[in-house]
Amino acid sequence: MGLNPNDCFHPLVDYMQMRFCYIVVVVFLFTSCTERDSSASIPAQKKPNILLIVSEDNGPELGCYGNAEVTTPHLDDLARHGVLYRNAFVTYSVCSPSRSTIFTGLYPHQNGQMGLATHQYRMYEKFKTLPVYLKEAGYRTGCLGKIHVNPEEAIPWDFHPIKSSNFAKKDLPGYARYAREFMEENEDPFFLMVNFPDPHCPWQDQVEGMPEKPLAGTEIKNILPWVGVDNQRLRDLTAHYYNSINRMDEAVGMLLDSLRSSGKDENTLIIYLGDHGAQFSRGKCSNYESGLKIPIIMRWPGIIAEGQSNEALISTIDLLPTMVSAAGLAVPGNLPGTSLLVDVNKSEHPASYHEFIFADGAGSAAFYHYPRRSVRDKRFKLIHNLLFTRENPKYLAYAFQMYGTGTLPEELNDASDAVRAAYATWHQPTEFEFYDLENDPSEFNNLISDPKLRVEIERLKSALATWQINTADPLANPALLAKFTEEVDSVNIAYPNRDYGKNPDFRWHYPEYFKPYIDSLIAQNNGSK
Repeated sequence: MGLNPNDCFHPLVDYMQMRFCYIVVVVFLFTSCTERDSSASIPAQKKPNILLIVSEDNGPELGCYGNAEVTTPHLDDLARHGVLYRNAFVTYSVCSPSRSTIFTGLYPHQNGQMGLATHQYRMYEKFKTLPVYLKEAGYRTGCLGKIHVNPEEAIPWDFHPIKSSNFAKKDLPGYARYAREFMEENEDPFFLMVNFPDPHCPWQDQVEGMPEKPLAGTEIKNILPWVGVDNQRLRDLTAHYYNSINRMDEAVGMLLDSLRSSGKDENTLIIYLGDHGAQFSRGKCSNYESGLKIPIIMRWPGIIAEGQSNEALISTIDLLPTMVSAAGLAVPGNLPGTSLLVDVNKSEHPASYHEFIFADGAGSAAFYHYPRRSVRDKRFKLIHNLLFTRENPKYLAYAFQMYGTGTLPEELNDASDAVRAAYATWHQPTEFEFYDLENDPSEFNNLISDPKLRVEIERLKSALATWQINTADPLANPALLAKFTEEVDSVNIAYPNRDYGKNPDFRWHYPEYFKPYIDSLIAQNNGSK
């Protein structure tokens, strides 16, 4: 029996006691064809080149963000000559979904890339993507490193000599050599995306002499605060992670040297970011701040004032609008993000930025299936665990060292009561988690049962439900959540060795029932205009 989108949607509305008509809301964000002028504050000039630098698996553990144990002089210098965003977030703390937002300007549940490309998750269709937009604006487009979104042909490049993930971190100077070749090819404006493999696991303390002076675990004075457990083994792992960051910074320095040597640095918008947080317990693949919070730095000589530290809440959904507007194009009205170039030099929080930051999560692979959604404002954070009656499989993966970077269960014996409670919540969450980020930035104390915070909890629940309606989140629909979970469970049964991603005949079916649901809402709302 087929799903009726209207029938399936009503339980969500009843459950959250929404007091408005969802059609009107979805019309506003989903079907508007009005293009937004996000470049009004940018003076007319020659089209800028755009250099987008993405590093793997690192949060804001950089010198310019206050970490004294890493050595990141090139990124620190970039921040001194531009704007550093202190509250920047990804839409999903795993590579493929995170990158799908960069390419499409949509949340992963909107574009369909709800897990890793290597596990055959894919977009619903060939959405118009960032290099396509910029190609239409007269740009040459290039990429160094992986794409990691399906289908790859939806993200075409004029220049793509390095296609691998390169987790061995070999020949990092080659990225700078290829970049210079591309930059100097001709005088047309260029867009170049450079994907550095560090600090993705496996961590290497030194590769081909980089970094020049690796850290030893005995030199580490502090573990990452959100890990919550401190011992020499974890300090050794932290040193491996920091060495990867230091090597990445050296590679960024060589890339920026290539830009300067090309003579085009003064007319280039540079955007640097990490694609999500680090691969420690409660980090990557969680909806905690340690998985979602990232560094974002922008530099554009003559346009972005130097030495800014911006506290506004921003998201990677804002990156495509930012680059499209920098190229002189109007930002499509159906995108949920906003250009960061609007009021970029205002010290106060621009009204055009976000009151709330939202994030997806589904687990990255079939055997990690654990769908969740989160929302935060300047102070408070709410996480909704959609399958809270189950164990969180990602906790088990870290605890039993699938990656070799997790906190061992016996190491929690020496932790505080608050840290042990936080790990227990991560392992077997309540349906909702609620945190006061001002007083508990590491999210150790789940306050969901605190009666004094009931108003704030309900406010964020309402904001999350509104966002799910606005963006036609299929997992907000109980019937579709059940159908998706049934499909995932059947894959896990059929492939006990977890090798379905290597089967050329394997194909996920969720795009076939999610996309019609979204399309039906769009059609209804178009008819209601």
